[in-house]
Amino acid sequence: MSIPKKQILVVDDEPTWIKVLHYFLESRGYDVQSVGSANEALTALRSYHPDLILTDVRMPEMNGFDLLAKLRTIPEVSRTPVVFFSAIDDYDARKTARELGAADYIVKPFDQDEVSSVLHKHLRIP
Repeated sequence: MSIPKKQILVVDDEPTWIKVLHYFLESRGYDVQSVGSANEALTALRSYHPDLILTDVRMPEMNGFDLLAKLRTIPEVSRTPVVFFSAIDDYDARKTARELGAADYIVKPFDQDEVSSVLHKHLRIP
């Protein structure tokens, strides 16, 4: 019996980052779905139930912080770990993420070992 792949939803408005993350995650055995906005993420979550959501902070229409606040009101995903993945590397952004209940915060450009470590920690992979 095979173990099902862990599912990750990537939310980023920059196509380059979506490609980089999608490739990085799939090459490590994750089932990845990528979307280009917070609104697309909310639509995708109607049928896709990821084990973790990896989202940018700065996006048009709805930023990552607002997305996380909205996710916490949706019973099916309210406990899904959300990891921010952003070029914003300052105290206030990290503080806001923590206050909203983010599982972690990774800064772009990313260190592959750091991303792997964060994913293992929040996906409970040995």
